[in-house]
Amino acid sequence: MTKKEKKQKPIWIDDGRTVADMSGVGGTRLSRGHSRSHSTAKEKWDTYWAAVKMMIGPMITVILGICIVYIIMYFIFFLTI
Repeated sequence: MTKKEKKQKPIWIDDGRTVADMSGVGGTRLSRGHSRSHSTAKEKWDTYWAAVKMMIGPMITVILGICIVYIIMYFIFFLTI
């Protein structure tokens, strides 16, 4: 029988960059112990309402734009007959 050859060890060259610690990456939330949120219901509601308030202006703009396009198409196609 032949002897197994030893694997060559990798040669690391220092180029000055840092290596990030990736030990905390992966796994599920439950396996890391962060299963419960620490925010209260009021904080969650405030966050939700802040996001909704940011979307109200663009939403109304889009709805008005769709209505205007509909009215224009209505006049072009149905009143020109």
